[in-house]
Amino acid sequence: MKRIVIFASGSGSNAENLIKFFQNSEHASVIQVLTNNPHAKVLDRAKRLGVSALSFNKTAFTKTEDVLNLLKVSQPDLIVLAGFLWKFPENILKEFPNKVINIHPALLPNYGGKGMYGMHVHRAVVENNEAETGITIHYVNENYDEGAIIFQAKCEVLTSDSAEDVALKIHELEMEYFPEVVDRLLNE
Repeated sequence: MKRIVIFASGSGSNAENLIKFFQNSEHASVIQVLTNNPHAKVLDRAKRLGVSALSFNKTAFTKTEDVLNLLKVSQPDLIVLAGFLWKFPENILKEFPNKVINIHPALLPNYGGKGMYGMHVHRAVVENNEAETGITIHYVNENYDEGAIIFQAKCEVLTSDSAEDVALKIHELEMEYFPEVVDRLLNE
């Protein structure tokens, strides 16, 4: 059975979608959710769905090997960042090469980098009068949003769309494609 660990920072809608997708799978399951935010709604979602959920602080993540050691015990086949906002430390990336992926709410390389997440991205897309946007699922490396692209899906941006309208379109793409891409990666 393939093991998935999810990192998230916020409400956890993508994490919940992934947990539910793999609940009845015969070959993979989400075994743990980790967050840098002790008040994140993702903790409640995971616990409600019977998945171990823990929070950690910056020191445990970047200054010590606490989070790395936790992952060594869990032995995930794939680490999935689903709305996780901190830069991933090199010690974890080295221990789990090509096993850490992220979903980004834009068509990278556009609208990526530090500070480009959530509504910040959607506002920038609308302000720049983009005709399309989408999602990018990519491998994580030592730089924000610069890892190799695994998958992209696009949607149209209408001139009448607000940033909130774009956010809804992106959310639909995430819900549809993210679990399928994770499943495909685990089967390669």
